[in-house]
Amino acid sequence: MTDMNRKSGSNILELRDIDVIYGKSVAIHDVSLKVPEGEIVTLIGSNGAGKSTTLNTIAGIVKPSRGSVVYKGEDITKLPTDKRVQMGLCLVPEGRHLFPFLTVLENLQLGATQRKDSAGIKSDFDFVYDLFPKLKDRRSQKAGTLSGGEQQMVAIARGLMSDPKLLCLDEPSLGIAPIVIEEMGVAIKEINKSKGTSILLVEQNVHLAFSTASYCYALQVGELMAEGDIESIKNSDVVKKAYFGGDKEA
Repeated sequence: MTDMNRKSGSNILELRDIDVIYGKSVAIHDVSLKVPEGEIVTLIGSNGAGKSTTLNTIAGIVKPSRGSVVYKGEDITKLPTDKRVQMGLCLVPEGRHLFPFLTVLENLQLGATQRKDSAGIKSDFDFVYDLFPKLKDRRSQKAGTLSGGEQQMVAIARGLMSDPKLLCLDEPSLGIAPIVIEEMGVAIKEINKSKGTSILLVEQNVHLAFSTASYCYALQVGELMAEGDIESIKNSDVVKKAYFGGDKEA
């Protein structure tokens, strides 16, 4: 499958022929993907497939051995991470990486440190508290004392406080209860709908990925093995075999 028919002029992000090599090991090879402006795109793959490496390359944490990262039409391959954040590119990493001894409120305030628009910051506080009402109730509680699902809410909310134009989410379902995973899917769609934020969702949980995104890339052992709209990916024999054990329905 190819994405040649997808709009090329309206992509907020393009990865072009990316290779990442650690020592003598190839982490990802020839990875190309696009995130159209205002859409939710998912990148699925099993543990060790290269998903986090792909996101870290987008964020500037990892430098590619070959290829380019294009954001809003600009080649940012050599741009440092902090400059990418200033441009509106935000990564919510796997494992949340909160400041456990700071309160929920203080963690969220840290997300807005590069902003000067006080009215916009207040509006985004209102938005994240509406999105995750539990956080408003727990805003004075230390982040490290929250449940796994609540910590994931804080991580996403902190990312939103930077006012991102592209929000990259690395395994938001990891280590949280199934009912909270459903809530997370609803929240991701609401962020996209209400704020128009483009989202790249990286997941092992294909059910969350398929119920949230409109387009999917499937990564296996560092290489893309399939891509397409969600229905075509669900019906792809190679994806069924890799993720659903043969001919099971997705």
